[in-house]
Amino acid sequence: MIVLEFKLKGKSQQYRMIDEMIRTAQFVRNKTLRHWIDNQGVKLVDLYKQCAIMAKEFEWAGKLNSTARQASAERAIFAIQRFFANCQAKKPGKKGYPQFKKHTRSVEYKQSGWSLSNDKRCLTFKDGFAAGKFKLIGSRDLHFLAPDEIKRIRVVRRADGYYAQFCINVERTEETIPTGKVVGLDVGLNHFYTDSDGNTVPNPRHLRKNEKALKRAQKRVSRKKKGSSNRKKAINKLGRKHLKVSRQRKDFAIKTALCAVKSNDFVAYEDLRVKNMVKNHKLAKSISDAAWSQT
Repeated sequence: MIVLEFKLKGKSQQYRMIDEMIRTAQFVRNKTLRHWIDNQGVKLVDLYKQCAIMAKEFEWAGKLNSTARQASAERAIFAIQRFFANCQAKKPGKKGYPQFKKHTRSVEYKQSGWSLSNDKRCLTFKDGFAAGKFKLIGSRDLHFLAPDEIKRIRVVRRADGYYAQFCINVERTEETIPTGKVVGLDVGLNHFYTDSDGNTVPNPRHLRKNEKALKRAQKRVSRKKKGSSNRKKAINKLGRKHLKVSRQRKDFAIKTALCAVKSNDFVAYEDLRVKNMVKNHKLAKSISDAAWSQT
């Protein structure tokens, strides 16, 4: 399974329709979870049936494609299953009891409710919301894919726009050339990692470098009147800056890890419990900035 992401280009009215789709998906997910809480012992299959009941009970919920409602219910089902799995495994601390969502940013479709143009450069949503046709902006090509290979489409709202993620059911194979090398890696805060040969990779510290700009953007948000359009604009600018830092961190971590894997036949590293390590308030920011969990 691979995921190809494209940015959606449309009109402001179309973006508002996507926001309505996301809010409806959040409502279906929370409503499904409420049904499970109120009816102890209900089977997971019954939660799928609630999607059809909600479509008849709420007219605006019926506008969302049936497979999108099922995908929203699956989010609640996965949270329930994860909670029971943590209980059975006797996981220490909180078991992750399912919570209601307030700020959902995505809606997911299966194999209906949307269509691709003949040149596969435009995506059209065909459910009751009628969001219309969006142009796909990206460097990847969908021409080599059969329609049945695209299993799901996830629409994600970010600070810099709306994106469509295509979940494609294909086997990905990469040719590897043996190097005969073995290496051990030790991650740290002074250096991103140090290998067994003594080579080091410097820690870029993306968050630390952009911290002043983030603080200025946060001050602009706090100075604006709550509920005003200027505050919304300031929040969006702050979100864009955080998104940039997140992308820089992810890009560096993935490329560095890929370089280490391709250069060696065997890579040994320490299995760190980053979730427990960030409980140290003096080092939490530096540990999170190092992006150990992404490598």
